[in-house]
Amino acid sequence: MARRISPLLTALARLTRSSLRQGARISRAAGRQGLAAGEKLSDTARHALSGVMTPAEAPGPVRGGRWSEGHWGLGPLAMRRYRLFIPAGATARKPLPVLLLLHGCAQDSAAFAASTRCAVLARDKGFAVLMPEQAREANPQRCWNWFGNPLQIGLEARILMAIVDHVQAGHPRLRGPLFALGLSAGGAMALTLGLQFPGRFAAVGSHSGAAPFSAASALQAGQSMRGRRSPDAEAIARHLEGRSPPPALLIHGDADRVVDAGNARAAAALWLELQPEGQVITERSSSAQRGGRHAVRRTDWLAGGQPCVRLLEVAGLGHAWSGGAAGQAFSDPAGPDALRLAWQFFSPSRERAAVGRV
Repeated sequence: MARRISPLLTALARLTRSSLRQGARISRAAGRQGLAAGEKLSDTARHALSGVMTPAEAPGPVRGGRWSEGHWGLGPLAMRRYRLFIPAGATARKPLPVLLLLHGCAQDSAAFAASTRCAVLARDKGFAVLMPEQAREANPQRCWNWFGNPLQIGLEARILMAIVDHVQAGHPRLRGPLFALGLSAGGAMALTLGLQFPGRFAAVGSHSGAAPFSAASALQAGQSMRGRRSPDAEAIARHLEGRSPPPALLIHGDADRVVDAGNARAAAALWLELQPEGQVITERSSSAQRGGRHAVRRTDWLAGGQPCVRLLEVAGLGHAWSGGAAGQAFSDPAGPDALRLAWQFFSPSRERAAVGRV
């Protein structure tokens, strides 16, 4: 009798093979673009073993909050490290919202925390930050595996949600509204989570990410990143079974040479297509620029009068976190602060989620 192989083990094997191809593709694209921080090739070679382009020290003490670390996942073959920041003052009677913050390729949680300076804003605005870290065994370039067949994508999403459940179970004060935001592959994964678990997230966001569910192979992923593929809206609608996706924020630079800005527009179109039939959609646009920072064109779509999608197109921004810390790869200090922009969008969703629980 032939021995049956566990679907989980099969998915893990496929995930590893596809991640090898994705990592090579992302690495070549990033190499062509160059580092915004001006890193030399010798630095890249020196850090090759870590899979992190510009490693950072573990987040240090922050007045008014604390960092902790842990490991969790779906068993010994699918464990992930995570970092957690909790600001002071939270109680189980007044739970904090949680931001699931997903790094991009060639980053880890420490580097992304340094780039986004997330602990400072979380302390000031009163939300927790949960930062899972992709394992090199799962992807050599530390990319979140946002493409593949449904089983592979679903496995990656389940690993992340297992970490969320574990952290919230251990910290009752972190059971407020849940948000997801990520950069590049992390952004695509954040949108994927919103579509896979629409009831769990108050809102989701992608910064410089590919459109979700737009690729089933490494070849298709490359095409998606160049803006040549669109998400399978019909398949996603069947999965949602009449449910609406959570509000989505999309941030993208018009000078991105790694992930074409057309991905943000494709994701916006997907979200609008997934709204209930007959829903009245209204659109509003504006532009702004502060001082010498990159200008931003903002487009909001409202469904039935409620925020549905916000697209922020940043002029002159490449494949980098807008407003990120200097000295970090994939980080552009000249842009408006992406995390602050995200929280401005997330905050009203936080209030609606709180009302919905009453």
